[in-house]
Amino acid sequence: MRSSSRLSSFRPSVLSLALAAALQAGTAWAVDPFQLKDIRVEGLQRTDAGTVFASLPFRIGDTYNDEKGAAALRALFATGLFKDVRLEVDDGVVIVIVEERAVIANIDFRGLKEFDKDTLVKSLKDFGIGEGLPFDKALADRAEQELKRQYLTRSLYGAEVVTTVTPQERNRVNVTFTITEGTAARISEIRIVGNQAFSESTLKGLFDLNDGGWLNWYTKADRYSRTKLNADLETLRAYYLNRGYLEFNVESTQVAISPDKQDITITINVKEGQPYTVTAVKLEGDYLGKEEDFKTLVTIKPGQPYRAEAVADTTKAFVERFGTFGYAFAKIDARPEIDRANGQVQLTLFAEPQRRVYVRRINVAGNSRTRDEVIRREFRQFESSWYDGRKIKLSRDRVDRLGYFSEVNVETNEVPGSMDQVDLTLSIKEKPTGNLLIGAGFSSADKLSLTASIKQDNVFGSGNYLGIELNTSRSQRTLVLSTVDPYFTIDGISRAIDVYYRTVKPLNSQGEQYELVTPGASIRFGVPFSELDTVFFGAGYERTEIRGDVALPQNYFNYREIFGKVSSTVPLTIGWTRDGRDSALVPTAGRYQRLNLEAGLLGDARYWRANAQFQQYIPITRRFTLGVNAEFGWGKGLNGKPYPIFKNFYGGGLGTVRAFDQGSLGPVDVIGAYIGGNRRLNINSELYLPIPGTGNDRTLRWFGYLDVGNVWGENDKLTAQSLRASAGLGLSWISPVGPLKLSYGTPIRKQPGDRIQRLQFQIGTAF
Repeated sequence: MRSSSRLSSFRPSVLSLALAAALQAGTAWAVDPFQLKDIRVEGLQRTDAGTVFASLPFRIGDTYNDEKGAAALRALFATGLFKDVRLEVDDGVVIVIVEERAVIANIDFRGLKEFDKDTLVKSLKDFGIGEGLPFDKALADRAEQELKRQYLTRSLYGAEVVTTVTPQERNRVNVTFTITEGTAARISEIRIVGNQAFSESTLKGLFDLNDGGWLNWYTKADRYSRTKLNADLETLRAYYLNRGYLEFNVESTQVAISPDKQDITITINVKEGQPYTVTAVKLEGDYLGKEEDFKTLVTIKPGQPYRAEAVADTTKAFVERFGTFGYAFAKIDARPEIDRANGQVQLTLFAEPQRRVYVRRINVAGNSRTRDEVIRREFRQFESSWYDGRKIKLSRDRVDRLGYFSEVNVETNEVPGSMDQVDLTLSIKEKPTGNLLIGAGFSSADKLSLTASIKQDNVFGSGNYLGIELNTSRSQRTLVLSTVDPYFTIDGISRAIDVYYRTVKPLNSQGEQYELVTPGASIRFGVPFSELDTVFFGAGYERTEIRGDVALPQNYFNYREIFGKVSSTVPLTIGWTRDGRDSALVPTAGRYQRLNLEAGLLGDARYWRANAQFQQYIPITRRFTLGVNAEFGWGKGLNGKPYPIFKNFYGGGLGTVRAFDQGSLGPVDVIGAYIGGNRRLNINSELYLPIPGTGNDRTLRWFGYLDVGNVWGENDKLTAQSLRASAGLGLSWISPVGPLKLSYGTPIRKQPGDRIQRLQFQIGTAF
């Protein structure tokens, strides 16, 4: 019979009070210290007994007393596994009696439409509600409130959440959240009060939120969000500040919801103030004796309205210029002196360069696959060197241009305890750089075709490229093996090797009884002459055979009469590129230039072939970018021999002039085959716009385009009247398998007989 003494059971909610009372009572426990003979545990169903013993502050043979008993209760409740714990003492034996909490066997949602179930399950686990975890009613109530809060962020103010707990065998429970989402509250009206300089419709047009846009079914821009409203208010403030209204202020914002929780009214009260004109810009403080250098960076012009954006740009430019001299923490204070009577402002830019620092260490974070050396060899800022803002930016841009990462950021951190040292942390987010593609297609021209490729831009994290391509279409059969080592030498000289076997049947041939078979190989080296400039040298060997006689185009027949069925050449190449873009995949600023010359000086076919390309990216706003591309190619035969027809340029389709059939521009043989030409001109322009609802995501964008160009043969005149042009819309996406473009357009300048293809799709092209 257990009798000598008992420690009463305690609930977690009253444990602290009970313990406090016991301590004050002193002898209320009525247990005299004794030596423990044994410890027993009762009531366990799932929990391992070892978990209980590990939590106890005493062992067999120890002296047991009231303090140790109280400590044992605290420790067992702290595990969160038990909803009730008792200690009983019987003739030197301590008996631990526990009542386990129920364990959550399953979590389910009913009526869920607005959110993804897996996302909610993951977020609830952060609140302690998850499969396999002990069930706690208090935590379940908190989770229920969090779900309601999440619905409020989606303007579902009438959403109701009911939690149901269903007991199961073996002390388990199922937790079900039954949700009645209702309909989302819509912004029925946005009012701006106090505006005089600009109309309400103009100001509302600046907002992401709206009260009746035709795309709201997709963008959900009529759903209220405090975060979005704050962003819109900042946009409104920037609009006024950039037009001289230096003292503009948002006085108040009222958000009202209708009794049925379906309509929201937003009222914004503003005070415009008066516009100010800049009369002068002064530089004060320490400019390291280089005031004239800094004055060239000022974009604020006296006589023009005050523009906060110009002030911010000038301040940023000053900070960056100080950074080039090693002053990483320079402060620039823009101090306006306002003359309200005359509506004028004089701006003083006060500079404090602080202290000069050098970089102690450069850390790389986020590269789980890419080797450190692949990233570090792109750095132009070195450790134990003076901090240089230009070199740091150049280093960041060079790493970004590798194309291996979706995000590249550099942070500057002070070294604790040191006044003249900083550490740089390069944070990257790796993206898939390789793909395995196996596919099949069917068309009226090619019938059944199989394609397969393995491409890896960053093979084994080494920074090298390796690719194998196979195409079995009837018009073009290809087997290509390529490899590129961007750092063939430690000085950054690259090496590229290509081995290929191509069989081509020109587009629109009749009977398809002839083909061009070209095995070949080439090697190319790239020598960096500056941070942006690289010169390429290369050589190769090609052997081209014209097979078949049925429906052979006249140009191919003439060429075979001169060179025979088989001709070979040893093309030598020299090229130059300058890449000043801010990103290789999704550029928003910068320029790219390329010039390539290929000369066949040895072998049967003697020729030269030149190709020049120019790209410019212009950031119109933070979210809009204009891209312009121009490309010109020219080829000519040497020693009085004709230009090799298999070296012709082709035009039409993505990459040249869209909305025209791929490769269909230029000369047409008498039998109807498109044979290309020795000259080509393309001019492309694209205006990139963000997809509504994606924020500033640059990997997925709409674009509008305008293309102009054509292909000419040796006997054709290159005239403006012969140019083709098209315009349209498209979608650009940096997909896991490479850059993807989908475009739909219409010709705005064409000729009778041109083949039109309005919808076009391609993977792996930039422009």
